[in-house]
Amino acid sequence: MKKNDVLVELDLVRIGAFGQSIFRCGPHTVHGPDHWQRVLHTGLSLAGDAGADAIVVALFALLHDVCREDDGADPEHGRRAAELIATMQGDFFQLTLAQLEALQAACRLHTAGKRSLDATIGACWDADRLDLGRVGTTPDPKFMSTAAGRKRAQRP
Repeated sequence: MKKNDVLVELDLVRIGAFGQSIFRCGPHTVHGPDHWQRVLHTGLSLAGDAGADAIVVALFALLHDVCREDDGADPEHGRRAAELIATMQGDFFQLTLAQLEALQAACRLHTAGKRSLDATIGACWDADRLDLGRVGTTPDPKFMSTAAGRKRAQRP
């Protein structure tokens, strides 16, 4: 699925606005909306290269950090995001069970430092990790799940 198809299928503006309305850290923080937009842009590009589900990747980008309580250590924010996603199903989007489970797993585990063999979860995590420069960390190819993510992380 291409980027424009995702934009037609999902109301990303509405989803993003909802995320901003519940986000406690503020609009100009390292885990805030600017980060979500960079993850969205990178994630949709990776999804095309990896054969990942672009809808899941787009939703991950906008929702993976919305339940953060602060910009510091918040190990439960992924679990809270996964729980929030279940409440959004049917109102903000209509996912298949497989899509819902992949999205929840990607959110729940995105800070665990793992790699995934699943192209969709891998594209989600890679898109997030490729934005580590915002906190002064250079993305490391060995932590990327997809070939496209590894290639991007190798760029100087």
